[in-house]
Amino acid sequence: MRISDVTMEKLLERSGVATPEQITALKNESAHSRRPLQDEVIQQKLMDDVGLAKVFADYAKIPFIRLEPADITSDVLEKIPERIAKQYNVVLFKIDADGTMHLAMDDPDDVQALDFIQKEIGGNTIVYVATHENILACLENYRGDVNKELNEVIDIQREDAGVNQAVTEEDIAEDSPIAQTVNLLLEYAIKSDASDIHIEPRETFIQVRYRIDGVLKEVNQLPKNVMSALVSRIKILANLKIDERRVSQDGRFKIRLSGRQFAFRVSTLPVTDGEKVVMRILNESTDALTLPQLGYWGRSLEVINTALTEPNGMILITGPTGSGKSTSLFSILSRMNTPDVNISTIEDPVEYKIPGVNQTQTNSKAGMTFASGLRSMLRQDPNIIMVGEIRDGETANLAVQAALTGHLVFSTLHTNNAATSLPRLLDMKIEPFLIASTVKAVVGQRLVRRLCMNCRQQYTPAAEEITAITHLFSLKEGQEFSHIHQLELQAIEQKVGGETPEGTSSTTVLSLWKANPEGCEECSHTGFRGRIGIYEALSNTIPIQKLIAANGTSNDIQVQAIAEGMVTMQTDGLIKALRGNTTIDEVLRATKE
Repeated sequence: MRISDVTMEKLLERSGVATPEQITALKNESAHSRRPLQDEVIQQKLMDDVGLAKVFADYAKIPFIRLEPADITSDVLEKIPERIAKQYNVVLFKIDADGTMHLAMDDPDDVQALDFIQKEIGGNTIVYVATHENILACLENYRGDVNKELNEVIDIQREDAGVNQAVTEEDIAEDSPIAQTVNLLLEYAIKSDASDIHIEPRETFIQVRYRIDGVLKEVNQLPKNVMSALVSRIKILANLKIDERRVSQDGRFKIRLSGRQFAFRVSTLPVTDGEKVVMRILNESTDALTLPQLGYWGRSLEVINTALTEPNGMILITGPTGSGKSTSLFSILSRMNTPDVNISTIEDPVEYKIPGVNQTQTNSKAGMTFASGLRSMLRQDPNIIMVGEIRDGETANLAVQAALTGHLVFSTLHTNNAATSLPRLLDMKIEPFLIASTVKAVVGQRLVRRLCMNCRQQYTPAAEEITAITHLFSLKEGQEFSHIHQLELQAIEQKVGGETPEGTSSTTVLSLWKANPEGCEECSHTGFRGRIGIYEALSNTIPIQKLIAANGTSNDIQVQAIAEGMVTMQTDGLIKALRGNTTIDEVLRATKE
């Protein structure tokens, strides 16, 4: 939807999101940059697309609607031919018994388009405003079942399966069956909310698996004869050498789907049966989630927020590979990214692109390591530094020196929990007094699968399960559930789990939640939808600094932190299980050591 500057000014005045002074400043900036006022409003985050559509709908006296693509039936959708619907960005989503047609548009001011559509379907229509992205998501319904379409394309190639044919230019051309197969694999992965695509050669077939909510799931088997052409096509997209099959290669490419941009980070690896390809999917169209949206609350949120107000020092995020450390850092850096702050990062690889942040990719062949990159970065006058990972003593020492000389430094470590990170730095030959004076906070985290809020099932645990919970979560005898109950009340106050009823009393567990074994349409019949973080945040208080200086063990530091009020990852997971975000089994799977 394109809104004129005059109308946009009226919308700003009506909505009250900007003062007269701000509106004047926005108009001046718009004139200076020669960009529409609407773009300035979006860029400065005074309104997002949904908010803008709602304000415009109210101004134009046209109802606003948020469509669910799954609710639109194909017989209604196809009343408007696909070509016309995509040309004018319109969706017919409902037809009443009396023949009234309900039509969503992203630009209802387009009179020419509206006249043309009404001639196609009839004049008895009610027009609604929807966002451009919402319309595009609904238009994907014209495609039908992507997996069925993929199987149809694959069936054409099943002849002579098992014979690895030579690759010709026709095989990997834009309109070839192989190109269609790759495009459909990418689309199906995006629609399945997968985080990774694994294409793995086996002796007689190619196995295609998606990682969905942290769990690998086989989605298809392709004939072995297309392996070379398939890998070559992906290499062309990622700008890799198609004739180099003896060594691993890394690349990247982007596609747009349903109005959203996705980046694919490609890695190839020679294996005994051919070349394995793994593609990490990164949605570049989504804004960074806030810390509460990631799952931070209570003590963890308080510790990290306090640390972020420090002018200098080091904040560490710890956990194994795939525990969401990069996502946490992305949210933190996006929050701190303001025009008056210089943020520089050195990463391997750069996963999330953040506008306005200076991001550097390591390149060991060219001598650009974490240590050399950090050394160069310190000469670039940064306020905030992010080092992708502290892997060795040299990088750790440079990061500590940067924190001592007035910089706020973020980094990650591969340790089991927050308390283990501090002795880990001692192992890297960092002086205890330097660790004590520079580290401001350490966050340990894991990811657990989030229950589908539409079909999750509530149940009352048996006495044996309550006893097992008391043992597995190391709850203290006599006060086990009074402490947990107080934490749950705090979580309820901070909207963890939404409107979920209380799961504990001061003496016992009242109810828990589990996945529906049959699932529903919203969760693709898995019972889970997405993931949520469980966290522990250790604040480097004076008693903990004394333990570090005295070469205290990680167990000593953990006991002291818990005594000061730190909520461990397991306890955080238990609270989220009580609030219906996840299950007890998921928490134990993620935190078991």
